[in-house]
Amino acid sequence: MIIGGLQKVTLLDFPGKVACTVFTVGCNMRCPFCHNPGLVNAIGPAMPQEEFWDYLEERKKILDGVCITGGEPLIHDDIEDFIMKIRDKGLLVKLDTNGSFPDRLKSILDKGLVEFVAMDIKNTIDRYPMTVGIPDFDTEPILRSIKIIEESGIDHEFRTTVVGQLHRSEDFGQIAKLIEGSDRYYLQSFNDTGDLVSDNGKEGKQEVRYGPMTRPDLEEALKNARTVIPTAKIRGEED
Repeated sequence: MIIGGLQKVTLLDFPGKVACTVFTVGCNMRCPFCHNPGLVNAIGPAMPQEEFWDYLEERKKILDGVCITGGEPLIHDDIEDFIMKIRDKGLLVKLDTNGSFPDRLKSILDKGLVEFVAMDIKNTIDRYPMTVGIPDFDTEPILRSIKIIEESGIDHEFRTTVVGQLHRSEDFGQIAKLIEGSDRYYLQSFNDTGDLVSDNGKEGKQEVRYGPMTRPDLEEALKNARTVIPTAKIRGEED
């Protein structure tokens, strides 16, 4: 496992828990709006694993759990061993994934290794390749992962980061249909941190400057999502 960083305390990432968030390095997608290019492209030094394990040992009586995010954590062959080592310290685990590795995901869920899983739904199926930055991207694993999560009985959520240049409000009913029957679906308004994957290509800065969807369009997107999932929400505006 290659660790890119650690957020030592979070009250938001793991619902109802005091947790830390560990960021793994490497991702199979190249979403142009991703704000973690160092994790995606393995830029910069990795965090020594010993530092992470020492932190957990020191804080395991304070923390409830660990959020594992990326990059894409399931790209790593040793992800199960990594999770089990966290659990051996008496900590709960939340896993973030983009859904590209359904077999690995199913193994983890079938073994009950995580208490919560969050999956990104990037866009409608036909617009997935454009959104993830891979022209020939195969969406079949995405659909399999959705089904695996929904049938697992594990607490979960789906979310879409909404980018003005990549998403259309009228498509959110179609996006929601991919996860119809789920209780938790969040629209997350894109926030440009100033350091995106699209800024780190071989050709230098990209011509497109990605930004959030306008508020009226975001509200329309939510309205369309709620025709399928009435409980859909905008992240940060939960009741």
